[in-house]
Amino acid sequence: MSRVLIHVQHLLGIGHLRRAAALARGLSAAGTEVVVASGGMPVARLDLGGAQLRQLPPARSADETFKILLDEHDRPIDDAWRARRRAALLALFEEVHPDALIVEMFPFGRRALRFELVPLLERIRAMNPKPEVFCSVRDILIHRPRPDREAEFLDTVRRHFDRILVHGDPRLMRLEESFPLAAAIADKLAYTGYLVEVPATRGGDDGPGKDEVIVSVGGGAVGEELLRTALAARPLTVLKDAPWRLLLGANLPPTLMDELKAAAPAGVVVESSRPDFVALLGRCRLSISQAGYNTLMELMAVGSRGVVVPFARGAETEQTQRAELLAARGLVDIAAEAGLTPERLADAVNRAAARPKIVPGAIDLDGLKTSVSMIRSTID
Repeated sequence: MSRVLIHVQHLLGIGHLRRAAALARGLSAAGTEVVVASGGMPVARLDLGGAQLRQLPPARSADETFKILLDEHDRPIDDAWRARRRAALLALFEEVHPDALIVEMFPFGRRALRFELVPLLERIRAMNPKPEVFCSVRDILIHRPRPDREAEFLDTVRRHFDRILVHGDPRLMRLEESFPLAAAIADKLAYTGYLVEVPATRGGDDGPGKDEVIVSVGGGAVGEELLRTALAARPLTVLKDAPWRLLLGANLPPTLMDELKAAAPAGVVVESSRPDFVALLGRCRLSISQAGYNTLMELMAVGSRGVVVPFARGAETEQTQRAELLAARGLVDIAAEAGLTPERLADAVNRAAARPKIVPGAIDLDGLKTSVSMIRSTID
């Protein structure tokens, strides 16, 4: 049986880990032995299917600037921590001895992990035969080009990576639109379609979420304001009499659950995020969420109406750019994060409630199937 090692690092939200987990489940279901090396903080109830999770010494970002990484004790990482983490990753690689390595994001991002990833890639380069090396990236990148790093970046791709799996639909967005250097490595790029697990049905059955307004914030690290605003916006919307369900991510302050429950009127449920989230989306009347890759693609997959509030603090542009592309095609409605008020969010809800549901086939959502096929074709 072929073996694959997936390296993933989530720093603020959990979107990167969820996407890697979906890929791990898909590969495992196809008969590949998969080990996921996670470098972020542990996440409860992570579904890897038949894949195995190996937790590296965890790190997270101190804030949305991603400039300072903290260890499991909330201390800035230092050289001793880096050495411990590098040794753990290299030892895991030797133990698994994979036929393929999949690195999530790097070198398109996660430059702070060069201390462990470059030695791993150099170890692979010295092997004969060597594992196939894939980079798994979403459709839109946040790139801040520096002339002194461009040559380094291109050399890393050409030297170490066999294929770059771009999880997007080139009809909607090509990588070079957010990353001009993509043209120089075009021979390594492979568009897979959006990586999302498309449900067998698009909702409509009875169960939790039926005809509800679902408010979600993913892992929740930056979602508190949206939850509070949505609760205040409810009585101003045409859906004020519908049941609303607020889902809180694990990264929110523990006291927020009690605060929102105390403020919630009849008809509003406040609870933790749920493993059946996609099923809730499929049954809902309308979704209110941030605009992370995974949530947006799940919304596209089930075809429900949605209002999105793209995370746009600091230098973050990726969520806004993707949301605007979808909004231009009538697939979502946007409420900007800057200056968000209950009134502005209510206006977006009212617009979204008045339009039809999404028609299937608007964009390519076969990214999971295609990615699994591309990877397995090189190692089986």
